[in-house]
Amino acid sequence: MKIVRFKVGDDIAYGLAEAEGVTLYRGSPFVAWEPTETVIPWAKVKLLAPVLPSKVVGVGRNYVEHAGEMGVEVPAEPTIFLKPATSVVGPDQAVVYPPDSHEVHHEAELAVVIGRVARNVAPEEATSYVFGYTAANDVSARDLQRRDGQWTRAKGFDTFCPLGPAIETELDPRERLAVTCRVNGELRQSGFTSDMVFGVAELVAFISRVMTLLPGDVILTGTPSGVGPVTPGDTMEVEVEGVGVLANPVVSPR
Repeated sequence: MKIVRFKVGDDIAYGLAEAEGVTLYRGSPFVAWEPTETVIPWAKVKLLAPVLPSKVVGVGRNYVEHAGEMGVEVPAEPTIFLKPATSVVGPDQAVVYPPDSHEVHHEAELAVVIGRVARNVAPEEATSYVFGYTAANDVSARDLQRRDGQWTRAKGFDTFCPLGPAIETELDPRERLAVTCRVNGELRQSGFTSDMVFGVAELVAFISRVMTLLPGDVILTGTPSGVGPVTPGDTMEVEVEGVGVLANPVVSPR
């Protein structure tokens, strides 16, 4: 099922995406929730980021061809980094091009949403800690990434982590699921989740040995090859097969 977080009027809630609209639920899917009989038409719904994580854990160089285009070797174990919770935005929300950068790139990714507290998880049990999956855009200031020699500033700007449009709970990334990115309708990235160097179970287990993962936390699983620049006025569309399309415009800073 596809779970969305949305705003209607002044209220923010979770619900289940249906053909005719969103079935309203009470509570949170990470604690306790129950359905109502209220169905809100899509015309009245504004989709938000499907989750507000305490942290976003990124994984670098998890596709062989992307590592190649960046001129680096595939790592022997996952390379992880953090994006702040303040970088998260939802569908159709603007990604702000920071004045400190002159080379901002799109990065289409499958995102893992954690469903329960995970610490020192065994790989064979790791997927039981996964609530579902969504689409992500690991927006990166590539010039700052090269200049700094590490990734915090380059990937940590406000609005640099679009998530959405929904959390799909019935998805198996071990299958050949397409991950694509289009900019202004032009295909830029095209890959498959089956091409990941480290799978979801390996990533959850590895990261949980470093830090405790909380319900709602997000893991970005890496990007296929084809990353490239965007500029203000562009529209980025990340699509993960089975999840949907995550579209975000790029705007100049105010």
